[in-house]
Amino acid sequence: MRVMHDDQIDISLEQVAALVADQLPSLGGLGIVPVDGGGTVNAIYRISDKVTARFPLRHGDPHQVRAQLQREALAAAEFRQASPVPAPEPLHIGEPGYGYPLPWTTQSWLPGATATPTLWEDSLRLAGDLAELLQQLRVWNTSDRRFQGQGRGGLLSDHDAWVGECIRRSEGLFDTEMARTMWSGFRQLSRDEPDVMCHTDLIPSNVLIDDGRLVGVLDAGGFQAADPALDLVAGWHLLAD
Repeated sequence: MRVMHDDQIDISLEQVAALVADQLPSLGGLGIVPVDGGGTVNAIYRISDKVTARFPLRHGDPHQVRAQLQREALAAAEFRQASPVPAPEPLHIGEPGYGYPLPWTTQSWLPGATATPTLWEDSLRLAGDLAELLQQLRVWNTSDRRFQGQGRGGLLSDHDAWVGECIRRSEGLFDTEMARTMWSGFRQLSRDEPDVMCHTDLIPSNVLIDDGRLVGVLDAGGFQAADPALDLVAGWHLLAD
C-alpha cells in the first residue's frame, strides 16, 4: 500500500477478507484483490466481479466517519438517478474490526477501464458523452441547495491562502509572479450563473471508458450543488484543445 498521509491507516488483505466474511457472509470466500488507482483517501478492494470495498485511509472519529459515509451514500444514490451513464450502487456500511478502526463501505462493481489523460483526447464521441453527462446533471433539481463545502465548487477567493501557499512552494519551477497576477484576476471573476448539481471530481480515475465511449462514473459521493464550471475539469483532463 502506498503511504500518502502521515496518519495513514494500514489495512491488509487478510483484514479485508476477515471483515467481509464476518459482516457480509454472502461474499465470504470470494476472491479479493486490491485496486490500484488515483484515489488518495480510500484503500479499495475488488471482491470477485460483484462488489468494491472501500476503507478510509486517514484516522478520524468513527462516528463522524460513519456520518460522512452515510452522506456520501445518499449523494451517490441521487447521482445514479441523475446520470445518463451507470454509477456504483451503495450497498453497505461496515463496522470496525480485526484491527481496522473505522467504518467502511461496499458498492457495486462497474466494468470498464479508468480513463487516461491522452488515450482518447481526440475522441468526438467521448466529448459528446461528457457533454451529455454534464447537461443531465445540470438540469437535475437542486431543491434550493447551495454549495456548502469547503473545497472546490464555491468562491475562488475562499482559496487565497492555499493558492498562495502552493505558489510559494513553486518558487524556481515557473514564473510565480505571473501566477500571482493571474490568480488575482481569476478570483475577481463574477459568478453569473447559479449553482447546479455537480459530480465535483470528474478526474480521469473516476471516469470509465470502453472503446472511446463513456460507460460509467465512479466516486459520486460528492454529488452536490456547486459552481457550474467545476465539472468542466473533465474536459481539461481528458480532451485535447
